[in-house]
Amino acid sequence: MTSVRSRATHALRWLALTFLLAPALLFAQATTGVGFHRIAIHDPVNNGTMPGYVFYPSAHAKGVTKVGPYDVDASLDAPPIAGAKPLVVISHGNGGSDLGHNELATYLASHGFVVATLEHPKDNFHDTSGVGYSPVLVGRPIQVKATISMLLDDPQWKSLIDPARIGVAGFSAGGYTSLLIVGAVPQFKRFLDYCQRYPHDDVVCHDAKRIEAEAASQGLTMDQWLARIQNDLPRWGSTADPRVKAAFAMAPLSLIFDQAGIDKIDRPVFLYYGQDDHVLIPTENAAHIRPWMKTLVGFKVVPNADHWVFIDPCTADLSKDNPVICTDPAGVDRIKVHAQLNADALSFFRKTLTVPTTD
Repeated sequence: MTSVRSRATHALRWLALTFLLAPALLFAQATTGVGFHRIAIHDPVNNGTMPGYVFYPSAHAKGVTKVGPYDVDASLDAPPIAGAKPLVVISHGNGGSDLGHNELATYLASHGFVVATLEHPKDNFHDTSGVGYSPVLVGRPIQVKATISMLLDDPQWKSLIDPARIGVAGFSAGGYTSLLIVGAVPQFKRFLDYCQRYPHDDVVCHDAKRIEAEAASQGLTMDQWLARIQNDLPRWGSTADPRVKAAFAMAPLSLIFDQAGIDKIDRPVFLYYGQDDHVLIPTENAAHIRPWMKTLVGFKVVPNADHWVFIDPCTADLSKDNPVICTDPAGVDRIKVHAQLNADALSFFRKTLTVPTTD
């Protein structure tokens, strides 16, 4: 009799505990509205400021906000939900924007993350003057690190961020940036090798002749020019950031990595790329590095997709302004691609940005 009563009491306690925990468990899985806020970040590379945004869960968001050509599914300056959350910083590609991946940002934020974006100086939609130079090739990860530091130091944001749960995501040059942050080391001389093999590549090698002429005006060969950029790797500090625990890389510029450089990655990575990428040829980029990635958690190849599929589905305004980045090959549904990509990013960061146990 005592045994039966004991088991019944034990069961009732667990039932009561389940009811007590249920609201918290449901809340943890539920989606919320999203607020966002404009930020200015000190740029330690160029000694200026970088614009960006912070996205965060909010119980008082009112819907879509129009910002330039973007329809952002968030409310400007809506009050945040209190409590420390994981942080993900998103790095855009060459000539990109701090809102070019706002759909991924709002999706993660609606599922309990704080997400920050930034606009890389001299490598954005209104200024690409730094492409091919150290402040971009070396400076990009430094700028992401500066964004993290600013948020962790700012009284407005530090209480909303768990410093033990930080990740990065990036597209194209932003994917390259993300890989550097988790330890990858580039070999810039590989640009020269690539452009000798693909002299008509109008994207990667577009500025090769101009840079070669500039190098010659300084009495340098291209080998010497690229060696100088290589020597700049530690110029602004390490390009790796131990605070960052995981990287989600979309069609990363990776032709400048060899196996030794990829071997330096010591944190989880998820790799995404398009099967028919004509901008960053998979066999020279993502597919080239994939077999070497010892910490690769997963990868997906989007069938028939070109490079730009990773840009958010375009609004009518953006499609009119820039049809190249808004157009996909026949049979590729960008909306469906992003629905899967967003879900994969969420799953990846939920698994990798866990709270470390203490002894």
